[in-house]
Amino acid sequence: MLEELVQILANEREVGAYFRLTLLAPEIARRVQPGQFVHIRILPMRDALLRRPFSVFQAAGDNLSILYKVVGKGTAVLSRMQAGDQLGALGPLGHGFTVPKSSGEKPLLVAGGYGMAAMYLLAQRSPRPGVVFVGGRRRVDILCEQEFRALGWDVCATTEDGSYGHRGLVTEPLVTELRRDAKRKRLFACGPTPMLKAVARIADDFDVPAELSMDEHMCCGVGVCLTCVIPVKSADGWEYQRTCTEGPVFDSKEVLWEVPR
Repeated sequence: MLEELVQILANEREVGAYFRLTLLAPEIARRVQPGQFVHIRILPMRDALLRRPFSVFQAAGDNLSILYKVVGKGTAVLSRMQAGDQLGALGPLGHGFTVPKSSGEKPLLVAGGYGMAAMYLLAQRSPRPGVVFVGGRRRVDILCEQEFRALGWDVCATTEDGSYGHRGLVTEPLVTELRRDAKRKRLFACGPTPMLKAVARIADDFDVPAELSMDEHMCCGVGVCLTCVIPVKSADGWEYQRTCTEGPVFDSKEVLWEVPR
């Protein structure tokens, strides 16, 4: 983990409320692994005590990029920053995805909205292409499709309103794929918690391994504040683990979706 003052190289609107931020961050960029994240301090917000966590989308050489959506005051300020401005960055943080082996299972990636951002490095570093299932409410929520296709991956898009791709939930074509052939497949997922819970259930139904990047609010990002804990199975029954350090990626079989009473 490193703390680095990073420079904005580009901060451009991707589509709708989504932006792509490219940073000169040589120390962090060289060390980041698929599924890890950075904690960003927005320096113009002098009254903001907490950093914001963002999954690393791309990393090459001295540069890394993130995808973010304007949802509040912090990301609104971030969206107005320009090339040459500086940010504080802490990273790379967290436990990421297991990169597939050339002789291993075929990877199936499942993403909801900007959950796609956490998947790109995994797809890029996988020795064999697979299928990306991406879902969103509307066409504007389907991100990075061309980047994944350029890597040789098949992309299956779904929208809840039917404005693009298949109409419905992202898990529906995933089930169709596994019904066709579930042998030697491995799932990787990032997105809203209800989607992750559904992916875990599907993985269990078809007896395929799955890794989930859990979507939890984080304050410190380094395991101190304990605001991002989730219940997981343990030798003694269950325990809480921190998504910022033990996660954000967990084996789907370890996650408890409800705390036992």
